[in-house]
Amino acid sequence: MLSVSDLEVNLLEFRQRAFQFARLGTVDETPYAVFSRTETESESQFRPRLVHLHLVVPLAWIVYDEPNDVLRLARDGSSLSLRRSEPVAEVGAEPSRFREQGIDWSRETGPAGAFLYAPADEAARLLAPAGRAALGLA
Repeated sequence: MLSVSDLEVNLLEFRQRAFQFARLGTVDETPYAVFSRTETESESQFRPRLVHLHLVVPLAWIVYDEPNDVLRLARDGSSLSLRRSEPVAEVGAEPSRFREQGIDWSRETGPAGAFLYAPADEAARLLAPAGRAALGLA
């Protein structure tokens, strides 16, 4: 398992975007890492707004992909899926359920319009008010 210092100095690749480590949190005795990213909603709008993205992932799933110098996700903590190259869609245009790096994900709108990503099979628990509070996303 990676240390906090490993998480702090490396970016996590998710949905063709780079996420930065924000903090650790524990829900039901399982440690989770929270990664964040801020981007503009749409460059084509007259006044694009900032969009905040938060990704919640079990700490044990994070793997350092040394050849590519990036953090990636592996449900078993070791087997990295093939890297895919696909166009980046605006967050609002993405489906709320999707598959990324061999894992099913759920995207929900959280407090203050932020977008929250969590593993689909854990999303109800992690993104509920108690889970968000434990992860610092309330």
